[in-house]
Amino acid sequence: MKFPEPLIEGSLIRRYKRFLADVRLPDSTEITAHCPNTGSMLGCQPPDGRVWLSRSNNPARKLPYTWELVETAPGTLACVNTARPNAQAREAIEAGRISELVGYSHCRPEVKYGEEKSRIDLLLSGHEAEPDAWVEVKNVTLEVNGQGFFPDAVTTRGQKHLRELMAQVALGDRAVLFFVVNHTGIETVRPADHIDQHYGQLLRQACDAGVEIVAYRANLANDDGSPSGRMALTEAVPVILEV
Repeated sequence: MKFPEPLIEGSLIRRYKRFLADVRLPDSTEITAHCPNTGSMLGCQPPDGRVWLSRSNNPARKLPYTWELVETAPGTLACVNTARPNAQAREAIEAGRISELVGYSHCRPEVKYGEEKSRIDLLLSGHEAEPDAWVEVKNVTLEVNGQGFFPDAVTTRGQKHLRELMAQVALGDRAVLFFVVNHTGIETVRPADHIDQHYGQLLRQACDAGVEIVAYRANLANDDGSPSGRMALTEAVPVILEV
C-alpha cells in the first residue's frame, strides 16, 4: 500500500494526552497533529526527532494532520500509526505475499468472536484444504539493538486476544498472530518479557497450543533512509520465543 499523498516532514516538539503531538514544520509553524497510537511508543518519540505527517482535506476534522512516521535513529524509520497494520496485513495476504496464508479466497475484517467478546482483525475463509484462519494483527515498533519487542506496555487486551486465539485452535480452526514490523531497524521479534511478563508467558503457551506466529517487515524507507511512500510487507522476520 502507498500513502495517497506525499508526507509532510516536521520536527517533534512533544507528544501528550496520548493522542496529540505538537510538531514544528519546516517554515517554523507549530501545529498539533493527531497521534493514532494508544501505546507507550517507547523509543518512537525522540526529542526534536524528524517526523512525517499526512494531511486530510476533510473539513470536519478538528486536526487535519496525522502523525505517520518517525526517524528513531539516523536512516531508521518507524510507522507509529496503528491504524495502518491491519490494512498492510490484508493487502499482503490478498496479494499472496504471506506464504503461510496463501490460498484463501475471502477476507473479512472486524468479525465478532470468542467468549471474551473480541473482534478478530481478519478472518480468512474459502481455502480448499485448510480451515478458516483467525488472524490477529499487532504493530511492532519497539527496537533495541536490532531486536523488536512486543508489547511496548502492559496489555491486558493483548492477553485476551491470545486466549481467544487458543480457543479457536481448540475448535479446529487456524489462529495466527501476525506481527507487522513497522520499523526498518528490526531484524528479529521477541516477546517483551521485561515489560509484560504475563504476555510473554501467554504467547509461548499459545504457540504450544497451536497458534501460529508470523512476522513481516514493511519497506518504509528508501536506500538513503528517506520515506519511500510505500508500506508493503515484503520480508519475513524471525520470531524468537526462547527466554
